[in-house]
Amino acid sequence: MRSVDAESQQRPVSDESGLSLNEQAYRRFKQALVTLSYKPGDYLNTAQVMNDLSMGRTPINQAIHRLSNEGLLQIIPRKGVMVSPLSIDDALELIEVRLANEVLCMKLASPRVSPQDIDELEAINRQIALASELRDRNQMMLLDNQFHQRLAQVAGNKMLMDILSVLHAQAQRFWASSLSKEGHMQEVIEEHRAIINALAVQDAKAAAEAAEIHILSFRNALLRG
Repeated sequence: MRSVDAESQQRPVSDESGLSLNEQAYRRFKQALVTLSYKPGDYLNTAQVMNDLSMGRTPINQAIHRLSNEGLLQIIPRKGVMVSPLSIDDALELIEVRLANEVLCMKLASPRVSPQDIDELEAINRQIALASELRDRNQMMLLDNQFHQRLAQVAGNKMLMDILSVLHAQAQRFWASSLSKEGHMQEVIEEHRAIINALAVQDAKAAAEAAEIHILSFRNALLRG
């Protein structure tokens, strides 16, 4: 059984105003999983998770079932709840699926993007750069998630948004292990800029190519170990 450490308990969380307790528990638990506060393969004690995340049993149980459906947790009969393990084979399969869906996202977003959308994406990317300078891994991951969520919102397809949300959460667990590598975050920031620049001129082909480069860069970072 494992609990999150003191530093992880101070992790940033997105704005929870107006959210139900179930949604708050889901978001807090998901963030702890994607930032590897709970390690792959760990068995979790529900009471400890309740304490870590300052949530009650019912919201945590609801979150467990939701996160198991998304592949982040595994409910093992007679043993309990386990954080889903990571494997390079899983990562490579995930990348194949992300490539198809992220390219589709760019094709849908390009004709729909507004100047306000571009401003918001640029603002998030500037915050990522600042978090990188401060070496705040959790904040970088939270902001990166916001960046990709915003892209999916611009695409305007709710089903695709849900698919990308699951894929990105799974990808972030792999990504977390490479964030300490020298120069990696600068690559990510520049790749985000390329996506924004292509969207700003509504160039669907360039946006799709920039998204593909971004995901393949993620693959290369994983394979470098």
